[in-house]
Amino acid sequence: MIRIGVDFGGAKIEAAALDQEGRFLSRIRAANPGSYGPALETVRTLVEEAQRQSGARTATVGIAMPGSISPLTGRVRNANSTWLNDRPFDVDLERVLGRPVRLANDANCFALSEATDGAAQGARVVFGAILGSGCGGGVVVDGRAVAGANGVAGEWGHSPLPWASPGEADVSPCWCGRTGCLETWLSGTGFETHFAASNSGWRPAKEIAQAARSGEPSARAALDAYVDRLGRALAVVCDILDPDVIVCGGGMSNIGEIYAEVPAVIARWVFSDCFVTPVRPALHGDSSGVRGAAWLWPADSGGP
Repeated sequence: MIRIGVDFGGAKIEAAALDQEGRFLSRIRAANPGSYGPALETVRTLVEEAQRQSGARTATVGIAMPGSISPLTGRVRNANSTWLNDRPFDVDLERVLGRPVRLANDANCFALSEATDGAAQGARVVFGAILGSGCGGGVVVDGRAVAGANGVAGEWGHSPLPWASPGEADVSPCWCGRTGCLETWLSGTGFETHFAASNSGWRPAKEIAQAARSGEPSARAALDAYVDRLGRALAVVCDILDPDVIVCGGGMSNIGEIYAEVPAVIARWVFSDCFVTPVRPALHGDSSGVRGAAWLWPADSGGP
């Protein structure tokens, strides 16, 4: 069975066809036009071209999307591409594509990709942490992405920073309307913003991390604070879910100190006398979204 995955990102949309072993048969991307009707047409064009290039007569289609479909309204909610919100995205995609479609939050697709044949392959319970321009989480149990009764399982980025110090209480509002969300602390944007607030100007996250390794005190302090906040946030995940593996993706996941230093922070805060869960970088990197979308159709699904 050929599976087509679509990663519906804010800046670009990517479609890829995978064979039964997860090898790419085709891969194509285009800019996201940033409005609803044209975006649907872009997905249709990409899916048709990915299938044509793969040579397959039939294929399943899975979509990794921002936000999720509300079980109450059947419409998109919580998408940071706000023009998607309150739209019947799944219904419209099936109409445009002329076939059944499975959709899941992009962080859940990331976790599913890494649990299927990535850094958490073989693990029963997996938590995927997205640390990019935003912050999100995905949960996979027994090889299946978990959406939850309300469709918000893994919505980690819009929970508050745990055990916040007084200096962490006065923060800017998140785009979602709340304050103190993990997204404002653990995203790459959040890391850069908090560094700029304590220093003389903005610098990209990669440059701050490199300066920390070179011994620059202000950069080292910023990185230490980030590691501590990430460890505290993941300790709460471990208290609730106790995953077998934690996998990190997004631009901040390329900072090696996360894997060397965060586990010790988790161990200090987790409600346990031990902490053995590995924290790993994603194996598939930026490909995890499109791969996880394809894997929304498991081998035993029977296809469309």
